Amino acid sequence: MSEQKMVHLIIERQDTHNGKSYTEEFKVPLRPGMNVIAALMEIQRNPVNAKGEKVAPVSWESNCLEEICGACMMVINGKPRQACTALIEKLEQPIRLKPARTFPVLRDLVVDRSRMFEALKRVKAWVPIDGTYDLGPGPRMAERDRQWAYELSKCFTCGACVEACPNVNEKTSFIGPFAISQARLFNTHPTGSMHSHERIEALMGEGGIHECGNSQNCVQVCPKNIPLTTSIAAMNAATNRYALTNWLRK
Repeated sequence: MSEQKMVHLIIERQDTHNGKSYTEEFKVPLRPGMNVIAALMEIQRNPVNAKGEKVAPVSWESNCLEEICGACMMVINGKPRQACTALIEKLEQPIRLKPARTFPVLRDLVVDRSRMFEALKRVKAWVPIDGTYDLGPGPRMAERDRQWAYELSKCFTCGACVEACPNVNEKTSFIGPFAISQARLFNTHPTGSMHSHERIEALMGEGGIHECGNSQNCVQVCPKNIPLTTSIAAMNAATNRYALTNWLRK
């Protein structure tokens, strides 16, 4: 009878939001088609570390398990990515799991991504409508515009681009690549464009587009292959035009 293959995980843990981090090793049975979430669920079912000690189950977040919600983003073998699509058999072992430390760590692999949602509010990443009465069908978009806008709409706020960006850290207020791309998306929407000046002014403020260092790490790690650097370039041009137009009007 062949010996059961095992998955070796080295997980960076933290018991409280202000606690000290430490690493703990686990070994769980390998199953065909297993992903990182399945390995974490195995630890949750039987929380015993590689030394045979009973420990607290590892905390993490997940929801859809099909790369739609973005909740399970963590750093896997040094790269921010979704744990649900990280297949064990395609990862080098030992598999090292760490929380995305661009964000405050709440416990183990669970982080607080409020920073991202605050950034979306700053750039008004929505189409404002009153909602108290039927506005009827909205304006149509040309198919060519709809196709590339749809690519931008795939963002699910996972935070991988923010984790990979060297300009996002506790010392800066940079809103991040995702927010710039969402500003572009809603500025080109027929209805959303009515508030384009507010989004551009937000990008020109503190922590705005001028703090982008153009490292292009974001586009390398985006799980949806969103053209983030293209959006950054487009919005950089838009802010320059806006600033120049305002200057000429004086």
